[in-house]
Amino acid sequence: MSKNKNKVGVVYSTNPDYQYQYEGDDEIRDTLPPQQQKLHVRMERSGRGGKTVTVVDNFVGRDDDLNALGKTLKVKCGVGGTIKEGQIIIQGDFRERIVALLREMGYPVK
Repeated sequence: MSKNKNKVGVVYSTNPDYQYQYEGDDEIRDTLPPQQQKLHVRMERSGRGGKTVTVVDNFVGRDDDLNALGKTLKVKCGVGGTIKEGQIIIQGDFRERIVALLREMGYPVK
């Protein structure tokens, strides 16, 4: 597939310095400071074979920062987990502990 078919937004521009955006380009967005984040913490059981997990989502920022936050939460809770599709998934029901940890770090949590 040609790269021209994957253009997003503007189809044609007469400006010779215009930089087209293409579908699939990795967008590097800056991480918002903790005070501007609005993280949501919830418990899930459905679709996980009856296992309980705690999910943290709505993080706005780079994947590296999300991975660092996820690792910190996993270590402080002493459990395993993963980071998938912009969500931090922690094994077990650790809602209260995670909310307390996030608030200590300066994140407003819902």
